[in-house]
Amino acid sequence: MSASDGKPEAAATPSLSAAAILRQVGVTYLTPDSTEIYKGTFSLMHVAIRGPESNLFRGVFAVRAFPVSQPNRFISLRYVDVLDNKEHEIGVIEDLSVFSTEAQKVVRDALRKQYYEAEITRILAIRWQFNLLFFEVETTLGRQEFMMRWSYDRAQSFGDDGKVLLDVFENRYVIPDVSKLPQADSETFQRYIYW
Repeated sequence: MSASDGKPEAAATPSLSAAAILRQVGVTYLTPDSTEIYKGTFSLMHVAIRGPESNLFRGVFAVRAFPVSQPNRFISLRYVDVLDNKEHEIGVIEDLSVFSTEAQKVVRDALRKQYYEAEITRILAIRWQFNLLFFEVETTLGRQEFMMRWSYDRAQSFGDDGKVLLDVFENRYVIPDVSKLPQADSETFQRYIYW
């Protein structure tokens, strides 16, 4: 009870860090103090966990929990167990930038293998057929063609006025700012992706 008004005081809500929340749900939080990440045999990512449950994992791959909104945070490191042939999570890196430059490079290289991503600079043509959109675009990697389902979940918001398009193979094509495309390209794009 509050001394001044006789009413019960509201219980203080504890503020939990991301690491504490991850631990509460059974996720291992990976930090530079507990984790060594390096390029090992066959140039594959290896992860050594230090401490009471020390272990070495070879052939590790990385998966982004939030690939669009947080590409350098909440990165899950995983491996496939040869005994049960199943994917297992080693743990989650909350913020990649706290790791050494070399460890960051190894993780980013692993992510590049896991995700294909190109930045769209021009929309040359879009055709709709069979509930699919067929794109012909210029990207930072050259001229490309891809197809995506015509569905709102295949074109996700990116920043203030950008879009991330997910093709039928889950490859990502990023338009950082639709309004910065040439006017004809922007109009063509918004004729099909208007949400």
